[in-house]
Amino acid sequence: MLVTGGSSGIGLATALALAARGTPLVLLARSAPALAEAARQCRAAGSPSVDTVVCDVTDRVAVEEAFAQAGPVQSVVQAAGVIAYAEFRELPEEHLDRVLEVTLLGAANVVRAALHHFHARGSRGDLVVVGSLLGRVVTPYMSSYITAKWALHGLVRTVQVEQRRHRHLRVSLVAPGPVDTPIYEHAASRLPLGRRPPLPVDSPESVAQAVLSCLDRPRRTTMVGALGPWVALGFTVLPGLYDAIVTRVFHAVAMTRTPAERSEGNLFAPVEGEQVHGGWVRPGRPLDRVRAGRVPPRHGRAARYLEDECAP
Repeated sequence: MLVTGGSSGIGLATALALAARGTPLVLLARSAPALAEAARQCRAAGSPSVDTVVCDVTDRVAVEEAFAQAGPVQSVVQAAGVIAYAEFRELPEEHLDRVLEVTLLGAANVVRAALHHFHARGSRGDLVVVGSLLGRVVTPYMSSYITAKWALHGLVRTVQVEQRRHRHLRVSLVAPGPVDTPIYEHAASRLPLGRRPPLPVDSPESVAQAVLSCLDRPRRTTMVGALGPWVALGFTVLPGLYDAIVTRVFHAVAMTRTPAERSEGNLFAPVEGEQVHGGWVRPGRPLDRVRAGRVPPRHGRAARYLEDECAP
């Protein structure tokens, strides 16, 4: 199975879940050191074979060469993506272009290469694309990412319709809400404050399990997160109310109180700190227990997050 974005976050969590099943893997990402560490973790988790390919999904030729190098691939998981935060009128053109290149056009390169690969083999092929709740709703300050994800959802649904007559090809879309990954810290930003995943935050492992479930039994769209369907419903049914409150809610739950410098994040090059978790939530320690004072928050980003959430 081939996984893009396999060195961090949802991609790495999915690779580890597949490795625990004893699945041979091919991991794609931009950072050779991060890929080497991901491969080590996957071998330790149980994968009998882990190959890595340093590849930027925006390079169509490199993606096609990665598939050729991988050999016969039965399943593909597309999880690569980047984020830029800014009010649209202040968003640098190069940031907009890069987010669209990676999150939309890069994903399209992977989808196209996967379809060509599956058709050439003539055997069963599974493709799972990781979308987002932000492919169905909007928030302020994330226009480039939201544009990319809305378009990506449309692309995947179109491919599902087109490939419906090919029973050996199965295409699924997984749309998570906020997830505890490093993507918020690694994002480009023009905002004066830091970013964080708004509550409730799901684990990367829960998204990985949704991906594996789609590989076992394909679905058109699988949403991950308890509030996702309700947020999407409110956006559709009560657009006036949604528009009136979404900016205030974003400031309250998706930004820290810590000043932040302008940054290009990982838009144009990998950054250090690629790993499964972002450190925003302590596994097994629900935030309501922390609010009630029964669990002391840990130090670091998670501590700042919990202190912000518990502040009066």
